[in-house]
Amino acid sequence: MNLKIQLKIIYELGKVRISLPIALSALTGYVLYTGHVDLQGWLLAFGVFFMACSASVINHWQERDIDAQMPRTKNRPIPSGKISANDAFKLAVVFALVGSAILYFTNPVMALVLSWATLFSYNVVYTPLKKVSAFAVIPGSMVGALPPMIGWAGAGGSLSSEIILLVASFFFIGQIPHFWLLLLMFGEQYKLANLPSLNQIFSENQIKRVTFTWVLTTVASAFLVIFFVIGNKIIMFFLLFYIFYLLFSLGITVFAKDEFKVRPSFYKLNFLYLFMMIFLIVDGLLRA
Repeated sequence: MNLKIQLKIIYELGKVRISLPIALSALTGYVLYTGHVDLQGWLLAFGVFFMACSASVINHWQERDIDAQMPRTKNRPIPSGKISANDAFKLAVVFALVGSAILYFTNPVMALVLSWATLFSYNVVYTPLKKVSAFAVIPGSMVGALPPMIGWAGAGGSLSSEIILLVASFFFIGQIPHFWLLLLMFGEQYKLANLPSLNQIFSENQIKRVTFTWVLTTVASAFLVIFFVIGNKIIMFFLLFYIFYLLFSLGITVFAKDEFKVRPSFYKLNFLYLFMMIFLIVDGLLRA
């Protein structure tokens, strides 16, 4: 197997497209407290990135039999035979050791503790709970709330601060419609793997209404961050502009056309998370 193929397998196992935003989320918490990005902040982001990659590989390892039963996931590295389950688990251990070492030697120990708490909530709470409950996403959403708290704690901030609690709450709430929008796109495949899902409890229209309600709740939590955390008026304007665009575009489809377009809503909501992280970082840098 040549190097390019090996790197592609590692990239996919580590879910790099998800692990990078998680690292950015941790950096967001760091900059919010310090007002700058220094070597410690970058090392914290790298440490969190490797820990996120480890959690992702473990998730691949845990769900290899389930993945083999669903069209969306059957070509993932382990079920497709591109890598053995044992080798994948070894990779997860390497990622965890590298990430832990970086955090331990460059940041306060609380950053390392919270990074392991994030891995625990994803691999020990959320992933097994998916097999028994359609509502596993709710406790599983701690995965979104903890990374900015890692950065905040790494910078020396108190976890009882209302600033980081508001930011963490936004990402916690935002995880729920994120997961349920994925369910609307791929929920039928869960039946093939005998996984419980909301599709088996509610109709598609009911799920869409519940998801839209959670989108509105996410927007409400975004308003709290904008008005109580962000200080720069220009940044506030840009975020508010995007939020009202999001509300208008979703509102038109729901109330005027009586439909909720799932895939466009998924991408628009993810852009809100991305913009929030970027603008929180910029706001923190401008305040310094």
